[in-house]
Amino acid sequence: MIKNRYILLLSVVYLSTNTVYAQGYQSNFQGQTQIAMGSAGSALPQDAASQFYNPGSSCFLEKSSVQLGATGVKANITFQEAGSNSTYNSNSPLGTPFAIYGVYKKSESKLAAGMGIYTPFGSTVSYENDWAGRYALRSLELKSIYFQPTVSYKITDKIGLGAGLVFALGSVTLERAIPINTDSYARLSGKTNAFGFNTGIYFKATDKLAFAATYKSKVQMNISEGEATFFVPESVAANFPNGKFTSSLPLPSVVTLGSAYKASDKLHFALDINYISWKAYDSLIFDYETNTTSLLDTKSARIYENSFAFRIGAQYKLNESWKLRAGLVYGLSPVPEGRVTPETPDNNRINYSIGTHYKLSEHFQFDLSVFYTNIKRTDTNTETQLSGTYKTIAIAPGINITYQF
Repeated sequence: MIKNRYILLLSVVYLSTNTVYAQGYQSNFQGQTQIAMGSAGSALPQDAASQFYNPGSSCFLEKSSVQLGATGVKANITFQEAGSNSTYNSNSPLGTPFAIYGVYKKSESKLAAGMGIYTPFGSTVSYENDWAGRYALRSLELKSIYFQPTVSYKITDKIGLGAGLVFALGSVTLERAIPINTDSYARLSGKTNAFGFNTGIYFKATDKLAFAATYKSKVQMNISEGEATFFVPESVAANFPNGKFTSSLPLPSVVTLGSAYKASDKLHFALDINYISWKAYDSLIFDYETNTTSLLDTKSARIYENSFAFRIGAQYKLNESWKLRAGLVYGLSPVPEGRVTPETPDNNRINYSIGTHYKLSEHFQFDLSVFYTNIKRTDTNTETQLSGTYKTIAIAPGINITYQF
């Protein structure tokens, strides 16, 4: 039973490490321009990060460019145990998701091609060793890199189509205590890769108004040779044999409808509505190489719900060198009652962002953003019976450096 409850936690590794900062599957740390505008950018192509937000809009960029960016993500989670005055805090280090985008387009060409390398999932979550949920989670480390070659073509002066192939690499290590003695714990680690795609259409209705629609496919993450390691007394080691396991996890598809309005040469607005098909995450099955009475194959219900996110952003051009940006997001959580875990203390939330742009020269420019959110969720997990209130405060400053040519 101990291991059954532990292995269930792998299900949230790929899906939820970033839900503290971004809703569900979507990562909101792709391009500081868009982050500063609430991660709304499908209908407002401004830089090479448009390959992520809408491949169909990249062909409307005026110049070729290479863009490097990183975000420093810091989240503090406080857990108040139900029926107790005990309070526990996370001690997670700084997360550093990065993004590299390059796009090549000749000035009069209808075709644009590019490459994106980014980290939509990747951070470390760590709690105090004696916290109330140590048997649910002690620590979690996730690393992932996505590679997306992209092609975008301008069918007419008003319509662009684009698509990108996604190749994902990922690795994970998580630990949780085992209630045998104070030194007993389990470690689960695995590596995986998968394919998906990102498509979009951009429609420039007028010089002021544009619309967009995008589809990011479901990505099926399969772990074929995960390693389960148990650090337990010799007297019970036979009940917890080290060995391999297999599992499969769907990352749901995302549909986005967007619009952009240029109120003037200086003032621009962007709106994105995301629909995330989280119902694909209905249950999770694990098959172990070796079974014992304490280590059985499992099928655990998750029953996540499809969800929406509403993103709005604004940009104001002060002069030829400076722009100011701000954004607001309202996200609906896919995590139903009874399914909250230490990795996903998620709830409906409002995210705030601000940022600025500085054009240093004809070729170089800098973009800065700051993201902030404050989340509170009270729940009793039906699998682990961990009950209490999670309070999360996350702040994430970031920077882009862009070279245009």
